[in-house]
Amino acid sequence: MAYNLLKGKKGIIFGALDDKSLAWRTAIRCHEEGAQLVLSNAPVALRMGEINKLAEATNAPVIGADVTNMDDLKKLFEESMKHFGGGIDFILHSVGMSLNMRKGKHYTELYYTWSQKTLDISAMSLHRVLRTAWDLDALNEGASVVALTYIAAQRAFPNYNEMADAKAMLESITRSFGYYYGMKKKVRINTVSQSPTRTTAGSGVKGFDGFITYAEKMSPLGNATADECAGYCTTLFSDLTKMVTMQNLFHDGGFSFTGVSDGVIEQMEK
Repeated sequence: MAYNLLKGKKGIIFGALDDKSLAWRTAIRCHEEGAQLVLSNAPVALRMGEINKLAEATNAPVIGADVTNMDDLKKLFEESMKHFGGGIDFILHSVGMSLNMRKGKHYTELYYTWSQKTLDISAMSLHRVLRTAWDLDALNEGASVVALTYIAAQRAFPNYNEMADAKAMLESITRSFGYYYGMKKKVRINTVSQSPTRTTAGSGVKGFDGFITYAEKMSPLGNATADECAGYCTTLFSDLTKMVTMQNLFHDGGFSFTGVSDGVIEQMEK
């Protein structure tokens, strides 16, 4: 059911790869709620993914951009503002990549050159996006920026590897830039810490199937789905959440504040 929460709003969605991705589902929901969109991803992801299908479904142009390249981001924002005929009301940052994880490097033996790349793509990219928008005065008064994160930024999760460090940095950038952008133009910047979700990227984490089952047993409401995450992000882009900023918002069915559940205890006692 749609509520026209984003009627007249214009936004950029970073990171949609295929119909399993959180960015893809969020783009669909934003479109249903009345938003106009621009879709963006890295050139290599554009070749690998199916983003043109999403572009057709949402009537949105696709503008490729390497989020570690300031020239690419400047071009993206300039072309987006030209397309929209004005400023931008919301941004979704759904970007992350770990070479160490892909290559099977254990956290205790990281290859640091790869780690720097992980931090650059998965965390500093948010700073670059915000810096570009700041320099171009691209965001409208009261705009909203959401970046997707994970609870491994606060707690130790084996096999999540250096992505935990990247997510911790991402959340710190949200707070720091959130202060300045709030003071300047009442722009809100938040992170959403989502349940483990069967996305293409998430499924590549070692032991993912076991963990998603554990999280389901631990969460009073169960794991939040990709579509439910999309709905939550949509509310954060809307005018209903104008005073929410600099927050890490858990969208995980209660997992983050549950010490142990009956289901987990029963499983352990078998």
